[in-house]
Amino acid sequence: MRALLLIADIGGYTRFMKLTRLSQAHAQENTDRLLEALVEAAPRLELVNLEGDAAFLSVYEPRDDEVAPALAGVAAAMHRSFHERRQRLEQNYCPCDACAQLSDLTVKFVAHVGDVVKQAVASRTTLAGLDVILVHRMLKNSVPIPEYVLMTDAVLGRLPGDVQGHAESIEEELEGIGTERLHFVSLEQIAGELPPPPKIGAIGKLGATLALTFRGLPRMVFQPNEGRP
Repeated sequence: MRALLLIADIGGYTRFMKLTRLSQAHAQENTDRLLEALVEAAPRLELVNLEGDAAFLSVYEPRDDEVAPALAGVAAAMHRSFHERRQRLEQNYCPCDACAQLSDLTVKFVAHVGDVVKQAVASRTTLAGLDVILVHRMLKNSVPIPEYVLMTDAVLGRLPGDVQGHAESIEEELEGIGTERLHFVSLEQIAGELPPPPKIGAIGKLGATLALTFRGLPRMVFQPNEGRP
C-alpha cells in the first residue's frame, strides 16, 4: 500500500526533559498541547502514532495531485497552529524553566511517499516497512535551519513549481539505509508570516496558570524520582 508519510517533530523537547520535576511535568503538558494543535490542523491526515515529541501522520493511497496540498498546505497550517498554540501557552505566570523557555520550541517536518503495511499489535494498528524506517531516519539530519520541511525525491517531484523552486538539496547518510539525496524548504517560504501574539489580560493569564498546574499535577505525583532534583 502506498502512503504519504509525514512526521511533525517539536524541537527542544530533549532539553526540556532535563529540567526539574515541576518543569518536566509542565514540559510534558505543554508538549501534549502543542502536538494536539498540530494534529487538529491536519484533519485530512490520519494519525498513526504519537512518538514522544512527534506526531506521525499519513495519507493512504494518495493521488499525485493530492500530495501537494497534503504537504505544502497542511504543513503550513500545522506550522501556524503550532505557533498560535505556543503563543497562548506562553501567556501564564508560571516561573518554571519549561514555561519560561516555551518561546524556544520549534517545529519541523519530514515527508516521504512509499510503500507501507499495516501492523496490528496489542489492539493497536501501526505502520511498518522500509519506507517507514526511512522517514524516521530523516529526523536526524544536518539541515542548517530550525523550521523546515525535509522531503525525498518522491515528494519533491509532486510539489508545485513555486515550492520546488525554494527547495535546497542535501546529502544525508541515513542509518541502515545509506546515502539519500533529500530536499528542504524553509517553513518561512511556504507558511507565511505568523500572527502577533494574543493579548491576554491578568485574569486570563491567572486562569491559564491554574489550568496548567491542575493538568500537570498527576505527572508530578506519579513521576518516578530516579535521581531527579
